Amino acid sequence: MENITTNFLHDIIDKDLEKKPNLAIQTRFPPEPNGYLHIGHAKAILINYLIAKKYNGTFNLRMDDTNPTKEDIEYVKSIKKDVEWIIGESLDDHLYYASDYFDKCYEYALKLIRDGHAFVCDLSADQLRNYRGTLTEVGKDSPYKNRTVDENMKLFVGMMNGEFLDGSKTLRAKINMESPNIVLRDPVLYRIMRATHHNTGDKWCIYPMYDYAHPIQDALEGVSHSLCSLEFKNNRPLYEWVLNKLGYGEFPKQREFARLNISYTLTSKRKLLKLVEKKIVDGWDDPRMTTLSGMRRRGYTASSILSFIEEIGVAKSHSVVDIAQFEHSIRNELNFEANRIMTVLDPLKVVITNYPDDKEEFFDVLLNPNHPDRGTRILPFSKEIYIERSDFMIEPARKYFRLFPGNEVRLIKAYFIKCHDYKVDSNGKVTEVHCTYDDASKGGQSPDGRKVKGTIHWVSIKHAHTCQVNLYDRLFTKENPSAIDEGETILDNVNSDSLIILSNAKVEPYLKEALPNDRFQFMRNGYFICDQESKPGKPVFNRIVALRDSWAKKSKG
Repeated sequence: MENITTNFLHDIIDKDLEKKPNLAIQTRFPPEPNGYLHIGHAKAILINYLIAKKYNGTFNLRMDDTNPTKEDIEYVKSIKKDVEWIIGESLDDHLYYASDYFDKCYEYALKLIRDGHAFVCDLSADQLRNYRGTLTEVGKDSPYKNRTVDENMKLFVGMMNGEFLDGSKTLRAKINMESPNIVLRDPVLYRIMRATHHNTGDKWCIYPMYDYAHPIQDALEGVSHSLCSLEFKNNRPLYEWVLNKLGYGEFPKQREFARLNISYTLTSKRKLLKLVEKKIVDGWDDPRMTTLSGMRRRGYTASSILSFIEEIGVAKSHSVVDIAQFEHSIRNELNFEANRIMTVLDPLKVVITNYPDDKEEFFDVLLNPNHPDRGTRILPFSKEIYIERSDFMIEPARKYFRLFPGNEVRLIKAYFIKCHDYKVDSNGKVTEVHCTYDDASKGGQSPDGRKVKGTIHWVSIKHAHTCQVNLYDRLFTKENPSAIDEGETILDNVNSDSLIILSNAKVEPYLKEALPNDRFQFMRNGYFICDQESKPGKPVFNRIVALRDSWAKKSKG
């Protein structure tokens, strides 16, 4: 795995190394296990991981499990799996938990109290909000701010021993209630919360806040650079305040980069959870989700995500990336890597009337012209074939070069055929097309130099296998789903065509034995993956991405 193109974070580290050549570079990714990771997290993971690799340093995964009421072991497992998938290596020896440091966080809290930098406050949550002030009004001191050190020590130990009700007291930092940065207005460091923790059980009834625990964990682990997204920029002064008061020096150093926002998607665990809870999707790993597990099931590769992150680069300012650019990354990779297969999604029967009834042919066709070393597959041909319904029109539109009465087309790798008749049902729907073939055009080659403009794919009816194909598309119709109009909710902008299930798709015999996670190019239809829950001999295929970006044209229409 290569490094992301040089960026301003590298410049910062280079300058730090000039001043301190022996500085050991260490980074971390600290997700809260309260949901599944999404594509935005992939950027943070790769930035931290690749910087550690670039400087021969260390990268840790640390679960920010400081709020047991929202966290679950399911999320812990999914996060580890997703991070290891993205970076391509095991993190068993570099997996940590915020809860590993709860004892040390408690000791440091006692130190802050002894040094006069923290106090126990009895204000309720609503009162805390009122005392904090606003962006235009300064806050005011808590009436409990001037408690003595001994009183604060006694009360905080009592909090730890379970002597007070949940929410009745907090431990707060003594900083400045008039600070223009609201984060520094005597922030809460600890709160009382009786909840069983997935890692520590019922040992604690007080839990540290992220902004307090995070810098301590970084320092204890030896993190040199705490790299995070821009929404934490206002929190940097608190990060540095904690480390300063506890006697740490210039490092760890927090620096921020712009988070990843992609059009037509949501990158918020809270909002993604709502989609799951409202059953808009079929779980966190639904292929329409921007979760890494959903994208993996959809068929995206870790390498295509890395290519995308490298292409957009690392910046300091907020921006939104066009989803077409993201889709291009996997399309570009699969165009070279995916084996070519013919699959008819909406089958229409074609009878080749002058082809012998009992004749069968088997063409030897390359699996992938980019990789001839992969060998060939056997492609059967017979009198009756399926073509896409869209490849036939009774009255052709302008510049329609596919099959219609009197027109000749090329069947990929087979023959030229020419339509001379068709059948319709009582509703006028075409049920069958009759054609003749040119025996001299075997292999789809012109026997006499005549030009045929239309080329279509097909599957032999006698040899076809029926399977389910899921056509996945963008989950939202709005470029920015979070920017909802008055009276709307995010759910009002869900694309009703984000999933179309085709239960009667016809595929080549070669696909019958496809294995979960095998990827293919369905010729003229797009790139597909065999779903991870497919049964032996009964594959289900998910569309990863179309052959080209048709969304812009569709939206314009």
